[in-house]
Amino acid sequence: DYDNRDVNGNTFDRLYTDVLRDLQEAEKAVAADVTLTAAQKAQQNAVIDVLEVYTYHVLVDIFGDVPYTEALSAATVVPAYDNGEDIYTDLAARLTADIAVLGGDNGLGSYDLLYGGNSDGWKKFASSLLLKLAVRVADHNLATATSWGAAALAGGVILDPADAATLHYASAPPHTNPLWDDLVQSGRSDFIAANTLGDVMNTLNDPRRAIYFRNNNSDGTVNGAPYGLASSYALFSQPGNALEDPTLAHTLIDHVEVHFLLADAAARGVTIPGATAEGLYQAAVTASIVGWGGSAADAATYLAQSSVAWDANNWKSRLGTQKWISLFTRGNEAWAAQRQYDLPMNVAAEAQRVTPKRMSYGVDEYALNNANVTAAGDNYQGDKDTAPIFWDKN
Repeated sequence: DYDNRDVNGNTFDRLYTDVLRDLQEAEKAVAADVTLTAAQKAQQNAVIDVLEVYTYHVLVDIFGDVPYTEALSAATVVPAYDNGEDIYTDLAARLTADIAVLGGDNGLGSYDLLYGGNSDGWKKFASSLLLKLAVRVADHNLATATSWGAAALAGGVILDPADAATLHYASAPPHTNPLWDDLVQSGRSDFIAANTLGDVMNTLNDPRRAIYFRNNNSDGTVNGAPYGLASSYALFSQPGNALEDPTLAHTLIDHVEVHFLLADAAARGVTIPGATAEGLYQAAVTASIVGWGGSAADAATYLAQSSVAWDANNWKSRLGTQKWISLFTRGNEAWAAQRQYDLPMNVAAEAQRVTPKRMSYGVDEYALNNANVTAAGDNYQGDKDTAPIFWDKN
């Protein structure tokens, strides 16, 4: 279990200490830099804020309630936990403010690893992230989702591959993709395909199977191991060669995800100028397949199947499944899609496991911040990982 190895605690700690703390230090560096103009400082602070918002939304999506208002405060080492919905509301307000500031040269140049010093790209990132928050809360509060979504669309979202928030890696350590570190440099040979994804891709005749996995069956189907059970590496499909490229880029948000978000909004009745829910869905699926090395013809054949074609009467399941498949290398986001669209997972009964709704809090918090983490856990049936977070309550 993840809690036996404190995966939940390590995730929590790293996002606060290795990400949010560093971003806080970056804010101090911007304030102290006398060579920057006031406009450049405003741009750089907005860039930092977008990354902070992104990190906090990941924390909420994983845990639910987390430290926010008092997080990283010099005034306390035992921060209170904020309500996840309240955090989301503040994150949306922060992004709206950032969108109003971002644009033009931010003065970072090549130190800006996502957009090369161009804050126009960061504005699209911020707008797309706001759109994600809007769609995420749509089942919980449609009025709020509609308001946030309108602000996101007004800001301008990512619609082209070139505008994606993508981090590129080097071909040699120490700046290689962490997937390469785990799959190749580690020397490990125990990563295999799970039937939860493999069975779905097989049923749909998905053209990405040979890209996502290798050592597939002779007919091209994925040989997925029963999820949750110990299985032999040699007997099942394994991560594809594409995942063993040390330079494989990591995406924070891109045009594929945005088209799925827009398709969701359109299916709920939001007017997307010049587009329909079906057209946006088809564009998202096609972009994913082409982005992974398939062809437009592959995508057209795939979408022509009755099991994949847009279904206005069953759009959540149809869209959710395809979005989930497209997020293959983005585990937390794929998990969020599975929860948001209530996708069934084929978990082996003998594994005696269910797909978690959230991660429970880690051992460090119970040792160092017991009163606050216990109070937060009480909002989740005593910190159970089967208790849903706020946006997962239909």
